[in-house]
Amino acid sequence: MTTATRRRLLVTSAAIFFSYAYFYPAGGWNQNSRFDMVRAMLEQHTLRIDAYHENTEDKAISNGHFYSDKAPGLAFLALPAAAATRAILPVFRVDLSSPGGIVAISYFASLFAVAVPTTLACASLFWIALRLGSSEGAATFAALVFGLANPMWAYAVLFWGHALTGACLLFAFAAALKLRDASGFDFFFGLAVGLAAGWATVSEYPALPASAIVAGFAITQIWPQRRWQALLGLAAGTLACVGVLMAYQKAAFGSAIHPSYAYYQAGAFPWMKRGYMGLTYPRPDVMLKLLFGCRRGLFFAAPILAAAPFGLRMLWRQPVHRAAAITAASMAGYYYLFNSAFYVWTAGWSYGPRYMAAGIPLLCVGIAPVWDWAKANCRKLLLTLAATGVLFSLAAVSVTPQPPDPFRCPIPQIYLPLFSSGHLSMNTATMLTPAEEGDSTDYGAFNLGERIGLHGLPSLLPLFALWIGAVVLWRTLHNRERNAALNAP
Repeated sequence: MTTATRRRLLVTSAAIFFSYAYFYPAGGWNQNSRFDMVRAMLEQHTLRIDAYHENTEDKAISNGHFYSDKAPGLAFLALPAAAATRAILPVFRVDLSSPGGIVAISYFASLFAVAVPTTLACASLFWIALRLGSSEGAATFAALVFGLANPMWAYAVLFWGHALTGACLLFAFAAALKLRDASGFDFFFGLAVGLAAGWATVSEYPALPASAIVAGFAITQIWPQRRWQALLGLAAGTLACVGVLMAYQKAAFGSAIHPSYAYYQAGAFPWMKRGYMGLTYPRPDVMLKLLFGCRRGLFFAAPILAAAPFGLRMLWRQPVHRAAAITAASMAGYYYLFNSAFYVWTAGWSYGPRYMAAGIPLLCVGIAPVWDWAKANCRKLLLTLAATGVLFSLAAVSVTPQPPDPFRCPIPQIYLPLFSSGHLSMNTATMLTPAEEGDSTDYGAFNLGERIGLHGLPSLLPLFALWIGAVVLWRTLHNRERNAALNAP
């Protein structure tokens, strides 16, 4: 990768990160459960969320104490950012226990633990596309599609584990690819695969099969010539993550092998009694709805992703890239089957197929080959489909990435009408406890434009200005490199 290419990737990544940082979606059961755990560890040095649990129903109970029911990976990763924010806020005369202080801590914790990894995953997808033979333009298109043209944008602004898990799986996939030509660094990249794939499972329990798939792919890259150092690194990274998870479960629940989902209160989430913790079998009607349905359909919310399977097939037809294509397709396919087999497949208040989210980065591996294959008119179609996904996702993060579940078709019923009329940042739920919140509604969702006094659609103007600036800078860098090549002797 040339210096000019790195600069253009930096511009692209910065635009994606700013798009994530621009929105604060505020509270909800899922994010509150995780943030309560962060607060408990920082403020009370405990895993118990007894002092905060009234702001969420996503909680487990053990020995008379409340705990987050979520896997701990996201909360652990957010700790450094939350601690640093707590250290800095007093410099600006912000009371750490005030509602404003708590909102600031939750914002920066989410930024560090969700938005940053997702942005880095977009950069990783760019490198993966180049590694698999795509052009720089195709790699840039794929990174932008992954970052902004599908529901991942919504998951990247929420303090949920799905975006982090998907990013970790893509990091593991990239490290596994690097193993093929990283002789001399086998242990390091094996360790990277183990840590990334392992942390995906520490962040979301259902990631375990996908983590196993990418670990198997890593082994195929070095077997049998250079196996031992890579296997040692893979084992070390995996065991470190297993140790973290088991230590957490032992400390919280007294059992190292039972996940937090096994400790729900009696009567809470009765569907978790169906099958194995809510997991039954893939249902054909649900499989169709997850792709094409108006309520949660992936290709309805992000029509550009319908091209991805064709790109994966193009990679599969190249023997040198066949294993990578099979791995990416298998990981994305696993999440598709998982979501279709879950009893409550709609996943509550969420945009798009939430339980498929961690598979979206692997599905996007197929975008770049399609772009390189397409001719001019077909590229216009791809751009139109991508722009449609960006519009839908922008409307979702602007209005609320958590549409009320009763709406059967949130994009035309909620997002487009509210977005076009300038009704943005609709979520008034907070990450505060009821006592901290009081009767105020001032600590719900916002975007950065609203923070500087803009309202309605004009509050998005700074974001649009940043996008325009990024496009101009990207083209300037591109033209400068092209002119230098033309003038070279």
